[in-house]
Amino acid sequence: MNTTTDTTRAAAPLAAFKDHTLRNALPALISGVGGFIAIGIMAAVTDAMQLALLIAPFGSSCVLLFALPASLLARPRNVIGGHFLSALVGLIVLNTLGTGVLALAVGVGLAIAVMQFTATVHPPAGANPIVVILTGAGWSFLAMPILAGAVLLCLTACLYHRMVSRRPYPVA
Repeated sequence: MNTTTDTTRAAAPLAAFKDHTLRNALPALISGVGGFIAIGIMAAVTDAMQLALLIAPFGSSCVLLFALPASLLARPRNVIGGHFLSALVGLIVLNTLGTGVLALAVGVGLAIAVMQFTATVHPPAGANPIVVILTGAGWSFLAMPILAGAVLLCLTACLYHRMVSRRPYPVA
């Protein structure tokens, strides 16, 4: 057994990991700061104006908007349309099937189908029917927080990428 060869082989993955980590540190930090700013703005507006702008799926939307802005899933059409349509599906299901297990399953499944059919697939929005059904949201939920929040996220991403990250957003 050659210990020099074994040591070299064992060190190679570690060296690749260090290289990857150093190469991606700045882009990761830039993406994280974008999410920090977007959620910070939404939380501050929520607090100052007593407007409910935050839902958990918006945190997931930030991953796409700031870490993967070139993804088709991060296009404003997908973010805004996906959140709106999925929440609408959730409200329709809530008002027809109530809050049971079947309603939750139908809501998510139908939201996926509607987003795919309308070319507005945005994975974080798939959680909107769950949020709607579990909270018993009303129709005003579509305007606030869904529409207002999704638009604010996209505007923040657009400004952030133009002024800070210098990455193209939105991408057609």
